[in-house]
Formats: sequence, C-alpha cells, structure tokens
Amino acid sequence: MPDAPIPPELSVPPAERKALDALCARDPDLAAIEAAAGPLPWRRRPKGFAGLLAAIVGQQISNAAAAAIWSRLVALAPPAPDAERLLRLSEDALRAAGLSRPKIGYARALAAAVASGRFDPDSLERMADEEAIAALTALPGFGRWTAEIYLLFALERRDVFPAADLALAAATAALKGLPARPSERALRALAEPWAPARGLAARLLWHHWRFVTARPAFDPQ
Repeated sequence: MPDAPIPPELSVPPAERKALDALCARDPDLAAIEAAAGPLPWRRRPKGFAGLLAAIVGQQISNAAAAAIWSRLVALAPPAPDAERLLRLSEDALRAAGLSRPKIGYARALAAAVASGRFDPDSLERMADEEAIAALTALPGFGRWTAEIYLLFALERRDVFPAADLALAAATAALKGLPARPSERALRALAEPWAPARGLAARLLWHHWRFVTARPAFDPQ
C-alpha cells in the first residue's frame, strides 16, 4: 500500500469520484480495492501527437523502460517531440534513443500523417469511443489495446476497457477468485456489468495489481 498521501494533481476529479463511488456500490469486490491499496491516483497522459507517440513507445515494455526511452526522445527534440521534429530525426538517432525498427516505422508513419494533415489527433475528442478506436487502429502500429489506452488516459474516457491487457486479466482473476486468467473475450464479458464506468473499473484493477498483489508494474499507468 502506498504510504505517502496522493498529491492534489493525482486526486480523482469530483465527477469521476462520484461515478467511481456508484460503481463500487454495485460491486463489493471493486469497493474493497481502495481500502486495501490506498486511494486511487488519477493518472493522465498527454493528448495529441506527443501522447500518441508515447503510446507507441510504451508498447510491450515496462513503465520504467518506456520512461527512459521517452526522456531520450525529449532530449533529442526539446521541449517535446512533435511531428515535424520527429521527422527530422534520423533512424540512427531514434534507434539510439531505444526505439526498435518497427516502432521507428510506426512513429514516422504517425508523424507523417499528422504533419501532412491526413490525421488530426484533436478530431478524436469529437468522436464516440468506437469511432475514435477505429480512427486510431487505421494508423500503422496502433492496435485496439494502444487505442484504448490512449482514450482512457489521454482523453479520460470513462467507459473504455482495454480487455487485451494481461495485468487487467490477472488482476480480475485475483480479485474475483477465478481459476485462471480470463481471455480477452471473457474479460470483456466480465466487464459488462461495470458499464458505463468500465474505464474506472480498469483503473481500480491496475491499482489492485500494483499494491495488493504486489506484482511488477507492467500496466500502462
């Protein structure tokens, strides 16, 4: 359990706290998480190109590794990488920062789409969840999980649930006493009763995974 109090900037916003309390009133297992793990911190990611690039950087690696790569990218293109700065960086520079060859391709494709005007990250805010997921998964390197993580943490969508996330599946199995980690399809079905606050349930489950099961933080928070 975290010992230090949560700083004000990480406190759950009032509207989300109200929705979270309503969710927990419907599911006693979810309600028990904060009592065991401490108050839920409200994690955010940047919007726009930088947030989308960070989503690519963080695919299939730990939080610590993603943070180290991101800091090197920022050093290459201060104060933060944008589409034009990213396109000016050489492949060698991006590889030296820690990006794999496939991720370099995805990052450049994203930057080219944004720089040319073919893709506008701001347009996602005006889309419904599934429409925004479809727009993102049309980009190279963006699967559904990456799109859902962006919507959940950058756009703070309340009902987005990244069911392909292994930590979410494992946390759900631990919390609900399941005999095995559920598949993506099974986890989506298990999450249905949490609508329209499945994203809040996901945040609680990652919190449980970190501080109750004491597992490594491979979750996207």
